[in-house]
Amino acid sequence: MTGPDRLRDGGLIDRSKPVTFTWNGRVLGGYEGDTLASALLANGVHLVARSFKYRRPRGILGHGTEEPNAMVQIGTGDRTEPNPKATVVPLVEGLSATSVNTARGGPESDPRAGMGLFSRFMPAGFYYKMFHGSQKMWQRVWEPIIRQAAGWGTCPTEPDPDTYDHMNLHCDVLVVGGGPAGIAAARQAAKTGARVVLADEQERFGGSLLDLPRTIDGLPGHAWADREAAALAEAAEVTLLPRTTVFGYYDHNLLCAVERRTDHLAEAPAHVTRQRLWHIRARRVVLATGAHERPLVFADNDRPGIMLAGAVAAYVHRWAVLPGRRAVVFTNNDGAWETAHLLKKAGAEAVTVVDSRATVPEAFKNAAGQAGITVMTGHAVTGTRGGKRVSAALVQPVNADGTRTTGPAQRIACDLIATSGGWSPVVHLFSQSRGTLTYDDTWACFRPGVAVQPQASVGACNGTFGLAETLAESAEAGVQAARAAGFEASAPAPAPAVEAPKATPPVPLWLVPADTAPGRGGKWFVDLQNDTTAADILLAVREGFESVEHVKRYTLAGFGTDQGKTANINALAILAGTLGRPIPEVGTTTFRAPYTPVTFGAMAGRNLGDRLEPQRLTDIHDRHIALGAEFEDVGQWKRPWYYPKAGEDMHAAVARECRAVRESVGVLDASTLGKIDIQGPDAAEFLNRVYTNAWSKLAVGRVRYGIMCGEDGMVFDDGTTARIDENRYLMTTTTGGAAHVLDHLEEYLQTEWPDLRVRLTSVTEQWATVAIAGPKALEVVKRVCPDDAMAPADFPFLSWKPATAAGIPARVFRISFTGELQYEINVPWHHGADLWDAVMEAGKDFDITPYGTETMHVLRAEKGFIITGQETDGTQTPFDLGMDWIVSKKKPDFIGRRSLFRSDMQRPDRKQLVGLLPEDPRVVLPEGTQIVEPGALNRPPPVPMLGFVTSSYHSPALDSGFALALIAGGRDRLGETVEAALPGGPVKVRLHDPVFVDAEGARRDG
Repeated sequence: MTGPDRLRDGGLIDRSKPVTFTWNGRVLGGYEGDTLASALLANGVHLVARSFKYRRPRGILGHGTEEPNAMVQIGTGDRTEPNPKATVVPLVEGLSATSVNTARGGPESDPRAGMGLFSRFMPAGFYYKMFHGSQKMWQRVWEPIIRQAAGWGTCPTEPDPDTYDHMNLHCDVLVVGGGPAGIAAARQAAKTGARVVLADEQERFGGSLLDLPRTIDGLPGHAWADREAAALAEAAEVTLLPRTTVFGYYDHNLLCAVERRTDHLAEAPAHVTRQRLWHIRARRVVLATGAHERPLVFADNDRPGIMLAGAVAAYVHRWAVLPGRRAVVFTNNDGAWETAHLLKKAGAEAVTVVDSRATVPEAFKNAAGQAGITVMTGHAVTGTRGGKRVSAALVQPVNADGTRTTGPAQRIACDLIATSGGWSPVVHLFSQSRGTLTYDDTWACFRPGVAVQPQASVGACNGTFGLAETLAESAEAGVQAARAAGFEASAPAPAPAVEAPKATPPVPLWLVPADTAPGRGGKWFVDLQNDTTAADILLAVREGFESVEHVKRYTLAGFGTDQGKTANINALAILAGTLGRPIPEVGTTTFRAPYTPVTFGAMAGRNLGDRLEPQRLTDIHDRHIALGAEFEDVGQWKRPWYYPKAGEDMHAAVARECRAVRESVGVLDASTLGKIDIQGPDAAEFLNRVYTNAWSKLAVGRVRYGIMCGEDGMVFDDGTTARIDENRYLMTTTTGGAAHVLDHLEEYLQTEWPDLRVRLTSVTEQWATVAIAGPKALEVVKRVCPDDAMAPADFPFLSWKPATAAGIPARVFRISFTGELQYEINVPWHHGADLWDAVMEAGKDFDITPYGTETMHVLRAEKGFIITGQETDGTQTPFDLGMDWIVSKKKPDFIGRRSLFRSDMQRPDRKQLVGLLPEDPRVVLPEGTQIVEPGALNRPPPVPMLGFVTSSYHSPALDSGFALALIAGGRDRLGETVEAALPGGPVKVRLHDPVFVDAEGARRDG
């Protein structure tokens, strides 16, 4: 035996394999096959936590994922994990577990236990009503206190040492749930040769057959499940996924599941990932997810030792644990009577059944009397006594409909109260699939109604609670699923013989009456995880909340990791009763994925660090490495940031590169710019609609700069587009915005203008681009393209021509993002490095200098050229950027035109793009710096902001810091002095035209 409450025999644990673990520093023992919860109960540990808000003592309520109280911290150091439920944590040698949501001393001596004394001041929504008197008091006192008190476990601070992975799986039939329903469905589907996947969250298949004494086909329930699972394992087309929780059901029968591969092992093999995230695409899905037992809502129903009747039965039968020796079984249905008999048979000294129904089958009373079980019908538990464990139940007679007490309370000494209020089908996945629920008045529960995706629900999750009926229904569903997936299947054989109690519906008892009303003595808890009481729901209704979604958010009922598994239906019923409406009319809250919490490690898989997202490299990348480039991430691309030489810091390297481009020649790898090939007879019309300027008259061989706006008139992206031939264009976009722009264009083509004959193709990685810029650029290009006329007189600005560059077929563009004479040579991608080598060789005599993105930014900012996403944040129009010239006044329409010409868009006080020159040339303003009126920082706050800095650099050409900024009415204030608000004090800056270098544009032609 391991612990005082472990039975001498029985159970499905392996008594030949004892296990040692620690709980809050205490060394305890259990057996292989235990969960942490069953081992704690076997050792007499009932107090495992403190409640979320009131810090009341809490014990174990359930035995699976429905558990709301027993969240723990397991492991230490970099392998610690917060908030798993003790009921699903497998017991392994050396497991270290502690309570959460407790201060120093653990749950037995939590110094914050006195919070319950102030519960009257902390009803639902108290945080919305209090703490608003003083902002300083909130920031300095109340918020720190609340933050310190809130939360559950503690996240690890070190990197996770374990590995996780992702797998994709396609199947014909996916069966979710490995209980009797799931096994029966999977067996029938597998017989047809269909590819079948059976997934279950437990380590062992069998579901409820493991928890209760049942007989199927002459075998104990767990033995029948083992036999059928073994047969499935031998089938060639069957995949069994134990320890796998299907947590999300998405469109097109895509379901996601997390498999816990090593959490049940004391020593995990180094080559096996800890958890695996499965993406399963199924032709047909069978949901066999079972049902959760509901607790009854009565005064002080949260003390340790108050448990679900089904959980008590499971601890006795499956784990050979006696959770209490003097037990009260409180129920409104037949099912809990079995728990009373199991307790008595296991050695409980006294067992009392308190049934709220006035009449129960005489056979039940007779069997109870023969077993020595006391029976009280027409009664209810209306209150409890106890501290860190329940010590007594207060029992009173109630009227037939359970709405009021009809006699005095009787005190029954006990250390266990097992409650059962009926069952709630686990409809979470069905609801996630967008299926609609229907309310079953007979069984007082919501069950699946109309399915939207190709799936079926069977067994308890479909409101079928009898074992024989479940096996028959599930076998038929397995056959139908296989047929629907395209396989021939005969009718299933007759269901096997079953020995199990007959399933009968409960008599609803949503809110147990007492001599005092909820909120006036004791607490009727509805959601144990979030400390939501019946009084909170009644208060929400009094304060005007009627929508179930609003009540959920106001009271927190159904929030958190529990997601209302034990609370939702009770909360809905109490709300409906208070509003005087039928339960179906009130409806349910939204069931969202994940069904149970999923670790960040499983979601990330191997996509960490360098694998977080693809690293896109140009064909010239190795040359940049050889030149010692420092890189920056632009979207997924690794772009050279700057090329430091020995002894240079970033500032010195960028200054050198800038001077080279302005005075001689520089070279840039521009391969990463987005490139979209646009083809079709309506291509010109398409461009006319997406750009603000006109495109229909652009000649073949010419290039035009354009701006796209969103429907709101705000700048979306910019770039150049070249006309390759009559019906073909090549569009360039910003590096980081390429995919977004393509998606934007495709959306309009497919949804707004499907009549346009246009096709779009991303060709970013089909063309490598080398940009050569500077006064000596022509000399370099003539050496690279000796057979082509490249002089500005023969090759005007904003044009392109086919050419041969270093023997490679190429397209050469006269475009400049530096303001200098610039050529952009495009060659097939795999020739990029060859072209770079040829350019570097041709430019040796001119000391050609590679330059990176930082230098590019300095050079373009000196010319006042914008970068979308830097000079824009989604609130700037072309007018704000001083680009009125690019907005056509003649075109009948383009995306954003209506918004652009609204009067508010023309206001002179809108933030406009201007330049800034600090009075002190050594100052480089931080980007984002706020600009204010002179002297404004000396006045009391709040200080009005004129605008902010968008780009800021040091310019070797100006020998000064400079910036671009968005300033309210800025263009009318050029030459004025304003102040930049810096931590060290205000800095005077002068508003300047955005163009700082070569305002006439003479340098672009050399």
